[in-house]
Amino acid sequence: MRVLAVVVAASAAAVSVAACGGSGSGDSGSPGPVQHPKSLVGDVGHNDAFTISFKDENGDAIKNLAAGTYQLTIKDESSIHDFHLTGGGVDKATSVSGKGTTSFTVTFAPGKYSFLCDPHASTMHGSFTVS
Repeated sequence: MRVLAVVVAASAAAVSVAACGGSGSGDSGSPGPVQHPKSLVGDVGHNDAFTISFKDENGDAIKNLAAGTYQLTIKDESSIHDFHLTGGGVDKATSVSGKGTTSFTVTFAPGKYSFLCDPHASTMHGSFTVS
């Protein structure tokens, strides 16, 4: 009985750790269907939280974006974070100390792109594919 309790506790701990990942689509399998949003929204540090996201105008996470030119709005809500987008010749970032909303026009070519908070890149990061 004691061995069973230890096994159950270890399994619960493993599930708990597996659920604590960074944001983004990851590299497992297909990136999913190609997305054709009208616009894109990056959000970082709402209420100084250690969160970062890259979504369409409906709030759906970007995983497999159609190549093309998009209007990108970055909502940088913290003076301890930045939003940095890189890949395929794109290198756009907000400042760490600044807060506010910034808009960019960005042209995405097929490939892999990443977004992250530079000071907290080990935990605040994500990626997506452009097809």
